Amino acid sequence: MKFEDSGFEPVIKKNLAIAGFTRPTDIQFRAIPPVLRGEDVLAIAQTGTGKTAAFVIPILNNLIRSKKREEGIRCLVMVPTRELARQITSVFNTLGKGSGIKTLSIFGGVEQDPQIERLNQGIDILVATPGRMFDLASQGHLKVDKVQVLVLDEADHMLDLGFINDIRQLVKKLPSRRQTLFFSATINPEIKKLAYSLVKNAIRIQISPKDPVSKNVDHSVAFIKMDDKRFFLERIINDHPESKILVFVRTKVRAERVSAALERVGIPSQIMHGDVDQKKRFATLSMFKDGLFRVLIATDVTSRGIDIPDVEYVINYDLPEKAENYVHRVGRTGRGNKRGTAISFCSPDEKPLLEAIEAFMEKEIEVLKIGKQDYEAIVDLATESPKNWRALIEEEEKRTEKKKKGKPKK
Repeated sequence: MKFEDSGFEPVIKKNLAIAGFTRPTDIQFRAIPPVLRGEDVLAIAQTGTGKTAAFVIPILNNLIRSKKREEGIRCLVMVPTRELARQITSVFNTLGKGSGIKTLSIFGGVEQDPQIERLNQGIDILVATPGRMFDLASQGHLKVDKVQVLVLDEADHMLDLGFINDIRQLVKKLPSRRQTLFFSATINPEIKKLAYSLVKNAIRIQISPKDPVSKNVDHSVAFIKMDDKRFFLERIINDHPESKILVFVRTKVRAERVSAALERVGIPSQIMHGDVDQKKRFATLSMFKDGLFRVLIATDVTSRGIDIPDVEYVINYDLPEKAENYVHRVGRTGRGNKRGTAISFCSPDEKPLLEAIEAFMEKEIEVLKIGKQDYEAIVDLATESPKNWRALIEEEEKRTEKKKKGKPKK
């Protein structure tokens, strides 16, 4: 079925065509009909397969057709991160352009007064992170008693952040007769328990349950010593001068260090982690999307739900401590119908993390075999290789010795 042949509202079909949506993906094909019928849905699908549009399209269609246009928020979408809130809001605005449906995203890290002003002007759809939403609700600026549809996207991450009790308190304030939708790339027993406590006779949809990673991603792992990783990253970047590359590290300190190491060898990059100012984070993402720079170094704050076009390579410079985060990281490439490549660097100390990832995916990751001579050549030929460092140190020692000899004796 093509979108142009569907029974969606004309304004939605027009916007789908402009945005380049022609046919539904697997998750869209299976999720859209029950969402249109008003049924509860629990959907698990690989990241990058179109989960966001799978709920945005039918929600917009139902709201446009709704004859009962009550004042107040009619759809509430809860997400774990600010970036994901902005991304989902963008999809609602793109596909709902010209429909009269008003969407607002609220999140922490920015002034709340402009958000309160927008809420007072009236909106149909609210996309929110839990912290800011609960703050505004407790202050009396946000009411959810008119919500017809509740969407929890990447709810497992919200549980990791400790919002489970807040979510349960929120649900008590929502109308009992509502539609509830869960969309995620992964699911665990805790989130399953929460899901079934909130939905009624939900339609369960699971795409490729034994392979949670998009089929468009080629995976490989290279066994590299921790101190040598920067040399191999330099090699990959230089070997693909036109490619957009997303590099994941474990901590914000690591992000700063890797970026500094790349800068020393003449490779510009930007960083993204939780301590980066909110405005700068948004500006950095925008520039990366627009191709103004091609190497972004990030912690897992960027791995959830961010749609960055044309990322050809995801490099796991550090393996994630949680196996499911591997899925979200590599899902930043191979999106839609495009192929992508995920390369992981695994140090000896990280082998247990690799085993956990393979167990989670129920398959082994292909090993990039690097011969001893090739390994040493990559390290030695790197701009900042130990050999070059030794030469610099020797040169500095000679210069220092020469200065000492040249000093007149007192």
